Amino acid sequence: MANPWLILETSGRAGVVGVAVGDRVLAARSLDGAKRHNRDLVPLCAELLAECGFAAKQLTGVMVGLGPGSYTGLRVGLTAAKGFALATVCAFVAVPTFHTLAALVPTEWPAVDVISDALQGTVYHQRFGVVAGSSLRTPESDLRIVPFDDWKESRDPAVGVTGPGAEQFRDRLAGCRIAVTADCQPRAEGVLRVGRAVVPLTRLEWFAVEPLYLRGSSAEEKAKG
Repeated sequence: MANPWLILETSGRAGVVGVAVGDRVLAARSLDGAKRHNRDLVPLCAELLAECGFAAKQLTGVMVGLGPGSYTGLRVGLTAAKGFALATVCAFVAVPTFHTLAALVPTEWPAVDVISDALQGTVYHQRFGVVAGSSLRTPESDLRIVPFDDWKESRDPAVGVTGPGAEQFRDRLAGCRIAVTADCQPRAEGVLRVGRAVVPLTRLEWFAVEPLYLRGSSAEEKAKG
């Protein structure tokens, strides 16, 4: 009997919805970045589940990316994931987005920096090493916000680069080993790969879980300024 999982990753401008069984993503689709996630996300989930032959009540669990990334996108994705878990009484797995991006990098890379734009000349950054005998990677540094130029000047040339920032700043990263374009953006496959190794949260834990923002929204940042 199939045990379907719903995958939600909304840290980027174009969010991703997927349906998986076991270690395979059956189907995945991107949200239109020009439209509203809060309007389109749940209908797309229902549509994709139906295409794969499942009803929401059959879900084994839901996996959701925690960011960092879009303030509104992450909030919408996490709220939807909690709604599915609550309504269907299924398992709830939350995974940091940078872990899922690192898991897509070739295993022969000894280490990788994951970066994404944090605005105002800064990037979110976290470094990952290898896990022997596994496609997963272990963090070697905390997730942090650093000036892009400082990160670039101090980085180890032997360390690869991936993440939305790697694609966005590709023209400023000459000489760096950069992941292929498709793997620089969050994908359902990366969420599934990491999520399968994560223990589901208890109901009290997932009620309390929040996105990895590290800073306030743009409105909050402007207010502070």
